[in-house]
Amino acid sequence: MLSPRQLFLQHQAQTTDFPLLLEVERAEGVYMYGPNGEQYLDLISGIGVSNVGHRHPRVLQAIQGQLDKYLHLMVYGEIVQAPPAQLAHALAQTLPAGLDNVYFVSSGSEAVEGACKLAKRFTGRTELVAFEKAYHGSTQGSLSLNGSESFKRAFRPLLPDVRHIRHNQVEDLAQITSRTAAVVLETVQGEAGVRVPSIDYMLALQARCREVGALLILDEIQSGFGRTGTFWAFEQFGVVPDILTCAKGMGGGMPIGAFISRQEIMHSLKNDPMLGHITTFGGHPVSCAASLATLQVIQEEGLLLQVNAKAARFKERLVHPAIKEIRNLGLMMAVEFESFDILKPIIDNAILKGALTDWFLFCDKSMRIAPPLTITFPEIDEACDIILAAIAEEVRF
Repeated sequence: MLSPRQLFLQHQAQTTDFPLLLEVERAEGVYMYGPNGEQYLDLISGIGVSNVGHRHPRVLQAIQGQLDKYLHLMVYGEIVQAPPAQLAHALAQTLPAGLDNVYFVSSGSEAVEGACKLAKRFTGRTELVAFEKAYHGSTQGSLSLNGSESFKRAFRPLLPDVRHIRHNQVEDLAQITSRTAAVVLETVQGEAGVRVPSIDYMLALQARCREVGALLILDEIQSGFGRTGTFWAFEQFGVVPDILTCAKGMGGGMPIGAFISRQEIMHSLKNDPMLGHITTFGGHPVSCAASLATLQVIQEEGLLLQVNAKAARFKERLVHPAIKEIRNLGLMMAVEFESFDILKPIIDNAILKGALTDWFLFCDKSMRIAPPLTITFPEIDEACDIILAAIAEEVRF
């Protein structure tokens, strides 16, 4: 009988010539465990997914409770089901008044696709404005918004009428005009290496969108659900999006995404054409039950209250001449080194020592740190000890 590793290599589609090939048998809290007793401290949460840790008991309870009732029943939006209805209500309670209409999908990329379709349909315009080094997903529409040509050139032609401007540069806002349907911005740029815009810039961006009648779409697929210390990152900038996208951390480990807007905007998908956006598995009852439990865990277990203190602990401990800078908003962190050639051996060494980290797609000299929000201070110290030991072995001064 072939081993899981052999089956993975022979039959599962690969995305690189050098997959990580860690074999995980189970996961719990902030740890993943291999078949031979290996233990890995997960410092990236499955790339921003496991915000409440792996297999949180309340999430498992919600999943099991829904399994005993029903699974998929019908394509999105036709049958009244308690899990998506209750989740939509709970999400609306976390948001400013008016952002109360939720369209559930299956992933972040699909959420971006739906948000852009909605903006075009509502405004009757065609242009989308995005940002250099942006990342919004891998399907052809969301790929068109991405700000790295190296990831796009092999798949052109992509969406027409997409303009890219510089991030956090007020002078570029003049390129947003009355032709613009929407501006699509990660509230905190993720794959660019955790780039946080200024409050003044965000206010100016919102003002420009309102001036020309463009919608503001904020992508919180990585930064939402408590990652930055507030439930939504945009709460820290004094702005309110017209459309909000989320996914990743909202499912507690289950696949789910959403785009959220005002009723007057969202209702434009109901006619001309009817069924303006369709998804089969959006609002899947098991994923929605898991997401509602995740939301409740974040709120009721006070996870937001310690995010900044935990981030500060990382920054206090991760001090070394090889570390050039640490950028963060909450527990969305980038640890900068001189180059990828220096960083990659450190990441590999840390994995061997039992801590899983990563780099960023568009910033390969920065180490990604985005652990579950449930990580404890002793676990942070353990993680920092491993990273510092890896640096000491791989970097010579």
